[in-house]
Amino acid sequence: MLTVEKIGGTSMSQFGDVLSNIIGAPDSAKFRYGRVFVVSAYAGVTDMLLEDKKSGDPGIYQYFVRGEDYSAALEELLTRLLALNEEMTALGLNFHTCREFLLDRVMQAEAYLGSMEDILASGYVGRESIFSAARELLASIGEAHSAFNTVNVLQNRGIRAKLVDLTGFRDPKQLTIEERIRESFRYVDPAQTLIVATGYTKGKEGIMRQFDRGYSEITFSRIATYLRADEAIIHKEYHLSSADPKIVGVDKAVPVGRTNYDVADQLADIGMEAIHPNASKPLEMAGINLRVKNTFEPEHPGTVISKDYIGPQAKIEIIAGSDKIVVVEIHDTSMVGEIGFDLEIMKIFQHYKISYIMKATNANSISLVIWETDLSDPLVAELEANYQAVRVKKAAIVCVIGSNIAMPKILARASNTLAKHDININCVSQSLRQVNMQFVIDREMYAKAIIHLNEDLCLEA
Repeated sequence: MLTVEKIGGTSMSQFGDVLSNIIGAPDSAKFRYGRVFVVSAYAGVTDMLLEDKKSGDPGIYQYFVRGEDYSAALEELLTRLLALNEEMTALGLNFHTCREFLLDRVMQAEAYLGSMEDILASGYVGRESIFSAARELLASIGEAHSAFNTVNVLQNRGIRAKLVDLTGFRDPKQLTIEERIRESFRYVDPAQTLIVATGYTKGKEGIMRQFDRGYSEITFSRIATYLRADEAIIHKEYHLSSADPKIVGVDKAVPVGRTNYDVADQLADIGMEAIHPNASKPLEMAGINLRVKNTFEPEHPGTVISKDYIGPQAKIEIIAGSDKIVVVEIHDTSMVGEIGFDLEIMKIFQHYKISYIMKATNANSISLVIWETDLSDPLVAELEANYQAVRVKKAAIVCVIGSNIAMPKILARASNTLAKHDININCVSQSLRQVNMQFVIDREMYAKAIIHLNEDLCLEA
């Protein structure tokens, strides 16, 4: 059996658990070859390289773009990564070997950034292309570091392990992502060796440019489909559960067990990714099941996501959402019966590169739910210049999702739960496919809504 398995950053940062819970000792029943591991950078490292994903605080990349001192940030990064290496010596890591690898990457990256600064100063090359190249370069360092360390530890523990470095750090060949994966795996035999691949893949189309922080899952998916894996596995900090355990508590977050790729798409659309949507599609089309496992509960089978699964009984599988959205409502009396009215709105959204999460309409109003980070003064000003009334409201969205919820009473149960707990519904949406029921509520009610929907619809089902 061949499996391709992605290990997330939080799991990688607790590498002792990865060794015991995922890989296993060479003489244990858990251990086997026939596995390809695609590793993320250690937790927080990509934030230091680029920018903090949650707070937006600048990392090395942002300092470079602003023309500020990025060398000090690079030095801080190096200190952090060497400290991580020091901690891993207890697991078998050869500190000197891994230090030399890391120093080479960081020092060469700093040299490349210096050259990019010189090119920018010349004025002959577009700034965006240079910034894009810098972002790609910096992103690659985190995965190269964690992958090299992983192979070093495995080899020192008597395991046949091989590094597949997809970062193309000193490779001048202009390959696509697919070509680099194909070339890198051409002479690799996973049946005889544990393969550890970097989550970052260098490609002339730019994996960061296309997928930004979801790039490691793109690499994972494309390796799985290229190798025709029997199963793809993602090892995460938590199970894929009925609700966010950070909100409802671990004891009330029920592992889903089975679901389908349609449900995974719904989660991705509201930022609660089981897997990046551009990573799930190739797996789905290739007929490869995806298993999501909790690194810290190794005996639990996790949740299997497959193409055609439909729950045998009507059941709400997941309560999810976000409190980082806004509703943009456009009201115009000329909308009634006007063919293509919303097309003109969509052209404005397209101009600002905005994809909406949800849309609700009536005779003379259209409410569009978008990420708060996509909202801008120029967008609002252009909408106000073209339509009678534009209203923007900070809000939250909660979703009731399942592979088999196209049944009477489920929508009523969800809305009754919200009403019972004095949570007003501002907008609601459900397509004919009935996989996802979406409710827009006041932002301050978000956690309360998740808790009660999970209790009433998932724990008491």
